Amino acid sequence: MKLFVPFLLAALLGATGTSSFAADEHAAAPAAAAPAKPAKPDLAKGDAAYNAKACVACHNADGNSAVPANPKLAQQHPEYILKQLEEFKSGKRKSPIMSPLAATLNEQEMRDISWFLGSKTQKPGFAKDKNTVELGERIYRGGIADRQVPACAGCHSPNGAGIPAQYPRLGGQHADYLVTQLVAFRDGGRTNAPMMTGVAAKLNDREIKAVSDYIAGLR
Repeated sequence: MKLFVPFLLAALLGATGTSSFAADEHAAAPAAAAPAKPAKPDLAKGDAAYNAKACVACHNADGNSAVPANPKLAQQHPEYILKQLEEFKSGKRKSPIMSPLAATLNEQEMRDISWFLGSKTQKPGFAKDKNTVELGERIYRGGIADRQVPACAGCHSPNGAGIPAQYPRLGGQHADYLVTQLVAFRDGGRTNAPMMTGVAAKLNDREIKAVSDYIAGLR
């Protein structure tokens, strides 16, 4: 019995010591590592991914689409392209063509492609309808005061260059593509830019075509 008591005390102390050590070890464990930041965009890899994913079929090798229904992406702000790709992938912006394509891209590929396209030079466009160019210019530069339509130039700049990381470049873009997007904003087909939804809701078809044609000629 005398031998049993010291043995029991030793066992209890040993168990307590082990528990204390485990608690101390747990307390000293480092916090979970923060998610790794994406690597810097790699233009060469962006070029490779752009070609591998067949983006060239709609937007051309240099991002200057020859098809008026498809947007020119050359010289677009990379941050804007990245945002659109992310929203195509998430479903926030819908497209039967772009949504499934974006779903195949990881975050780094989207960044690489976006900065690759931003590094290209956009080919200039031209306004084609001389009968509406004045109306288009008035809307772009001055808005429509009695309907509280703001001037497009306020966000997209007087020459259509936009504001990096905030508002996209519009100058030189295909008028057909711009018409499609403005109608989609107005009619609820595109909902990933509430500001544009509110603006387009106040424009009629003639005004949309006029301002889109005017923008196509900006440089």
